[in-house]
Amino acid sequence: MKRMRLFVTAFVILLPCSLLGADISLTLDEAIAIALRDNRDILIKAQDIKKAKEKISEAKADFFPSLNFTGTWADARGLYAKDIASVKTQATLKQYLYKGGKTINTITYNEYGVSVAQALVDKTKLEIIFNVQKAFYTLLLAQEYSGINKEILDNVKAHLSSQSLRYQNGQVSESDILNINKSMSNIEEAYELSLNQIQAAQSLLKNLLYAQDNIKINPQGEFLYEQDEVAYDEAFLKAMRTRPEIQQYEAQQAAAKKSIEIARADSRPAIYASWDYYSSSVSSLTFSPTKAWNDYNLIGLTFSWPVFDGWATRHKVEQSIVDLKEAELSKQKIVRDIALELKTAYLSLKNSIAGIKTAEADLNIFKDNLSVIKQKNQFGIASFLDLDDAALSYNISAFNRRQAIYDYIIAKVSFEKATGGI
Repeated sequence: MKRMRLFVTAFVILLPCSLLGADISLTLDEAIAIALRDNRDILIKAQDIKKAKEKISEAKADFFPSLNFTGTWADARGLYAKDIASVKTQATLKQYLYKGGKTINTITYNEYGVSVAQALVDKTKLEIIFNVQKAFYTLLLAQEYSGINKEILDNVKAHLSSQSLRYQNGQVSESDILNINKSMSNIEEAYELSLNQIQAAQSLLKNLLYAQDNIKINPQGEFLYEQDEVAYDEAFLKAMRTRPEIQQYEAQQAAAKKSIEIARADSRPAIYASWDYYSSSVSSLTFSPTKAWNDYNLIGLTFSWPVFDGWATRHKVEQSIVDLKEAELSKQKIVRDIALELKTAYLSLKNSIAGIKTAEADLNIFKDNLSVIKQKNQFGIASFLDLDDAALSYNISAFNRRQAIYDYIIAKVSFEKATGGI
């Protein structure tokens, strides 16, 4: 197991070197790992987390003192008998002791912002994993669909060849030949469409993996069906715990509450201590201009309280209250949306299971028919063309079963996505 993990890790790391132009075989797990590593949507959202963390550090800067330096040079002309230049400098060290709770609430507000950004990353990952799974199995099914269309086309060509010989012997009419030709044209069109579907599925999967356009991905997987017991009520409770959207809106609600406190802080008093150092040149005009320096410093404690600001703070608070209500309404909406998504996926899952059972019943019929035709062929009662028809019918039925399993797989991953547990 450990050696297998090392192989997969090395494969994922070295894969970009091989994506320059080649046929690449990928399992589903490898495709998901590459998408989570290289998909730009995830990388962009990850940058939002870094930005949100920097906002926390920015807010914490108010806990530290600030130091400002100002320097001024001035030249007085036309005022005295001789032009006089003066220099003034000032250094101010300021430390806030109290800002009405604005700093601590801003830090907490930005911490919730990190939680929102992380939830958006998790949501994007959930969507990418689902899309990769769907694209992977769609490509796999498209390849099999193209293969079955090729078998149908070959079978029709065999019938056309047989009927052409019979037409030459006068055993069938020209209308029969024309009908077969028409059927072959339809099959050729269907085969061409199936090849285009492969190209479309290839492009979609490569786009999700951010792979080079000149490579070809060969999906390595099977359509396996293992029915699992699912309970809607348990799945709904799990979704309420694990869906990133729930975590996102809960964090937004908490952040909105802190936003109200931040707005209210503008109407509260602020206290800060300061130390100012002044240095300036002075002039004496008794007989001739002379220069000297005058240095001194001040230490002070300042208390300020905005008594009236034209109700600006009040309106800021009202805006924050509206943001809180919007966050609460958005959470209520997303809960209903998740419930609907989960219910739809649950019903699709049940319908796909019923579809598999129907496909399996048909497969058993065509399997038995193929067995009978094989025995007849051995005794010379059925022709090779009859045997080919029976084999083709069986293969089509087997493909229908794989398509039913495909529907089940997509319904299952949709259900898992709805619960937040892919």
